[in-house]
Amino acid sequence: MLTEVKRRGEATADDLATALETSSSAVRQHLSALRAAGFVAARQERGQPGRPADRYHATELTESLFAVPDGSLSIELLGHIEEEDPELVTRVFERRRRRLVAEADAQLAGTPLEERVERLTALLDTQGYLADCEQIGEGHFRINLNSCAIWSVASRYHQACNGELEFLRELIPGATVERVSLKTAGAHSCAYDVTLPS
Repeated sequence: MLTEVKRRGEATADDLATALETSSSAVRQHLSALRAAGFVAARQERGQPGRPADRYHATELTESLFAVPDGSLSIELLGHIEEEDPELVTRVFERRRRRLVAEADAQLAGTPLEERVERLTALLDTQGYLADCEQIGEGHFRINLNSCAIWSVASRYHQACNGELEFLRELIPGATVERVSLKTAGAHSCAYDVTLPS
Protein backbone atom coordinates (compact mmCIF):
# COMPACT_ATOMS: atom_id res chain seq x y z
CA MET A 1 0.00 0.00 0.00
CA LEU A 2 2.83 2.37 0.86
CA THR A 3 4.45 1.62 -2.50
CA GLU A 4 1.22 2.51 -4.28
CA VAL A 5 0.88 5.77 -2.33
CA LYS A 6 4.47 6.73 -3.21
CA ARG A 7 4.01 5.89 -6.87
CA ARG A 8 0.87 8.01 -7.10
CA GLY A 9 2.10 10.93 -5.01
CA GLU A 10 -1.39 11.34 -3.56
CA ALA A 11 -4.33 8.97 -3.43
CA THR A 12 -7.68 8.52 -1.73
CA ALA A 13 -8.65 5.33 0.08
CA ASP A 14 -10.99 4.53 -2.82
CA ASP A 15 -8.16 5.01 -5.35
CA LEU A 16 -5.99 2.60 -3.38
CA ALA A 17 -8.79 0.07 -2.93
CA THR A 18 -9.29 -0.03 -6.70
CA ALA A 19 -5.56 -0.33 -7.43
CA LEU A 20 -5.01 -3.03 -4.80
CA GLU A 21 -8.29 -4.85 -5.51
CA THR A 22 -9.49 -4.76 -1.92
CA SER A 23 -12.17 -2.98 0.07
CA SER A 24 -12.05 0.70 1.00
CA SER A 25 -12.59 -0.17 4.66
CA ALA A 26 -9.54 -2.49 4.66
CA VAL A 27 -7.48 0.25 3.02
CA ARG A 28 -8.64 2.81 5.61
CA GLN A 29 -7.55 0.50 8.44
CA HIS A 30 -4.06 0.19 6.96
CA LEU A 31 -3.87 3.92 6.26
CA SER A 32 -4.86 4.66 9.84
CA ALA A 33 -1.96 2.51 11.11
CA LEU A 34 0.48 4.08 8.64
CA ARG A 35 -0.69 7.55 9.62
CA ALA A 36 -0.28 6.78 13.35
CA ALA A 37 3.29 5.60 12.63
CA GLY A 38 4.04 8.80 10.71
CA PHE A 39 4.52 7.14 7.31
CA VAL A 40 1.58 8.87 5.63
CA ALA A 41 -0.19 12.18 6.07
CA ALA A 42 -3.43 13.42 4.53
CA ARG A 43 -5.11 16.57 3.33
CA GLN A 44 -8.79 17.08 2.65
CA GLU A 45 -9.76 17.66 -0.96
CA ARG A 46 -12.49 20.27 -1.05
CA GLY A 47 -14.44 21.68 -3.97
CA GLN A 48 -16.03 18.34 -4.91
CA PRO A 49 -19.67 17.46 -4.24
CA GLY A 50 -20.30 15.51 -1.04
CA ARG A 51 -18.01 14.93 1.91
CA PRO A 52 -14.38 16.11 1.42
CA ALA A 53 -12.08 13.17 0.58
CA ASP A 54 -8.82 12.57 2.41
CA ARG A 55 -5.90 12.45 -0.01
CA TYR A 56 -2.95 10.55 1.43
CA HIS A 57 0.74 11.08 0.66
CA ALA A 58 3.92 9.47 1.96
CA THR A 59 6.09 11.39 4.44
CA GLU A 60 9.88 11.70 4.51
CA LEU A 61 10.01 8.82 7.01
CA THR A 62 9.34 6.43 4.12
CA GLU A 63 12.49 7.34 2.18
CA SER A 64 14.74 5.06 4.22
CA LEU A 65 12.28 2.15 3.80
CA PHE A 66 12.82 2.09 0.04
CA ALA A 67 16.50 3.01 -0.03
CA VAL A 68 19.13 0.50 -1.03
CA PRO A 69 21.94 0.80 1.53
CA ASP A 70 24.89 2.59 -0.04
CA GLY A 71 28.11 2.12 1.92
CA SER A 72 30.03 4.37 -0.50
CA LEU A 73 28.23 7.44 0.78
CA SER A 74 28.48 8.52 4.38
CA ILE A 75 26.94 11.77 5.55
CA GLU A 76 29.47 11.93 8.35
CA LEU A 77 32.47 11.55 6.06
CA LEU A 78 31.08 14.08 3.62
CA GLY A 79 30.72 16.51 6.50
CA HIS A 80 34.39 16.07 7.42
CA ILE A 81 35.43 16.51 3.79
CA GLU A 82 33.34 19.67 3.53
CA GLU A 83 35.02 21.13 6.61
CA GLU A 84 38.46 20.47 5.13
CA ASP A 85 37.75 21.49 1.52
CA PRO A 86 34.22 22.34 0.28
CA GLU A 87 35.32 22.00 -3.37
CA LEU A 88 36.44 18.45 -2.71
CA VAL A 89 32.82 17.45 -1.97
CA THR A 90 31.84 18.49 -5.50
CA ARG A 91 34.74 16.50 -6.93
CA VAL A 92 33.76 13.43 -4.90
CA PHE A 93 30.21 13.54 -6.28
CA GLU A 94 31.54 14.02 -9.81
CA ARG A 95 33.82 11.03 -9.44
CA ARG A 96 30.95 8.92 -8.14
CA ARG A 97 28.73 10.04 -11.06
CA ARG A 98 31.37 9.03 -13.60
CA ARG A 99 31.64 5.57 -12.00
CA LEU A 100 27.86 5.07 -12.02
CA VAL A 101 27.64 6.20 -15.66
CA ALA A 102 30.39 3.76 -16.69
CA GLU A 103 28.70 0.85 -14.88
CA ALA A 104 25.25 1.62 -16.30
CA ASP A 105 26.60 2.27 -19.80
CA ALA A 106 28.20 -1.17 -19.84
CA GLN A 107 24.79 -2.73 -19.06
CA LEU A 108 23.00 -0.65 -21.70
CA ALA A 109 25.56 -0.98 -24.49
CA GLY A 110 24.04 -1.46 -27.94
CA THR A 111 20.50 -0.75 -26.73
CA PRO A 112 18.31 1.42 -29.03
CA LEU A 113 17.42 4.75 -27.41
CA GLU A 114 13.75 4.02 -26.73
CA GLU A 115 14.56 0.68 -25.13
CA ARG A 116 17.44 2.33 -23.28
CA VAL A 117 15.01 4.68 -21.51
CA GLU A 118 13.00 1.67 -20.28
CA ARG A 119 16.04 -0.34 -19.22
CA LEU A 120 17.59 2.65 -17.47
CA THR A 121 14.34 3.14 -15.54
CA ALA A 122 14.37 -0.54 -14.54
CA LEU A 123 17.99 -0.19 -13.40
CA LEU A 124 17.13 2.83 -11.23
CA ASP A 125 14.21 0.89 -9.77
CA THR A 126 16.53 -1.93 -8.64
CA GLN A 127 18.76 0.68 -6.98
CA GLY A 128 15.95 1.80 -4.66
CA TYR A 129 14.46 4.77 -6.55
CA LEU A 130 11.00 3.19 -7.00
CA ALA A 131 11.28 4.30 -10.63
CA ASP A 132 8.71 4.15 -13.38
CA CYS A 133 8.49 5.50 -16.90
CA GLU A 134 5.54 6.72 -18.93
CA GLN A 135 5.38 7.61 -22.61
CA ILE A 136 3.69 10.98 -23.00
CA GLY A 137 4.13 11.42 -26.73
CA GLU A 138 6.04 10.23 -29.77
CA GLY A 139 9.65 9.97 -28.62
CA HIS A 140 8.72 11.74 -25.38
CA PHE A 141 8.97 10.02 -21.99
CA ARG A 142 8.82 10.92 -18.32
CA ILE A 143 10.98 9.06 -15.81
CA ASN A 144 9.64 9.30 -12.25
CA LEU A 145 11.84 8.54 -9.25
CA ASN A 146 9.27 8.12 -6.49
CA SER A 147 11.79 7.44 -3.74
CA CYS A 148 15.36 8.58 -3.14
CA ALA A 149 17.96 5.89 -2.53
CA ILE A 150 20.36 8.43 -1.01
CA TRP A 151 17.87 10.75 0.70
CA SER A 152 19.99 11.64 3.74
CA VAL A 153 22.80 12.75 1.44
CA ALA A 154 20.69 14.38 -1.30
CA SER A 155 18.68 16.43 1.18
CA ARG A 156 21.91 18.01 2.41
CA TYR A 157 24.17 17.97 -0.65
CA HIS A 158 22.54 19.25 -3.84
CA GLN A 159 25.50 17.96 -5.84
CA ALA A 160 23.79 14.56 -5.62
CA CYS A 161 20.69 15.92 -7.37
CA ASN A 162 22.75 17.69 -10.03
CA GLY A 163 24.67 14.48 -10.62
CA GLU A 164 21.41 12.59 -11.13
CA LEU A 165 20.38 14.89 -13.98
CA GLU A 166 23.79 14.62 -15.66
CA PHE A 167 23.72 10.84 -15.16
CA LEU A 168 20.51 10.59 -17.21
CA ARG A 169 21.76 12.99 -19.87
CA GLU A 170 24.92 10.98 -20.43
CA LEU A 171 23.14 7.64 -20.57
CA ILE A 172 20.54 8.77 -23.13
CA PRO A 173 22.88 10.38 -25.68
CA GLY A 174 21.37 12.90 -28.06
CA ALA A 175 18.18 13.19 -26.01
CA THR A 176 16.97 16.35 -24.28
CA VAL A 177 16.58 15.56 -20.58
CA GLU A 178 15.00 18.15 -18.28
CA ARG A 179 14.08 17.88 -14.62
CA VAL A 180 10.44 18.85 -14.01
CA SER A 181 10.17 18.14 -10.26
CA LEU A 182 12.54 17.58 -7.36
CA LYS A 183 11.93 15.76 -4.07
CA THR A 184 14.34 17.94 -2.11
CA ALA A 185 12.27 20.96 -3.22
CA GLY A 186 9.10 19.41 -1.80
CA ALA A 187 7.74 17.41 -4.76
CA HIS A 188 6.61 13.82 -4.19
CA SER A 189 9.03 12.58 -6.87
CA CYS A 190 12.00 13.59 -8.95
CA ALA A 191 10.65 13.61 -12.51
CA TYR A 192 12.58 13.95 -15.75
CA ASP A 193 11.19 14.68 -19.21
CA VAL A 194 13.13 12.84 -21.91
CA THR A 195 12.74 13.84 -25.58
CA LEU A 196 14.54 11.55 -28.00
CA PRO A 197 16.12 12.95 -31.17
CA SER A 198 13.85 12.61 -34.19
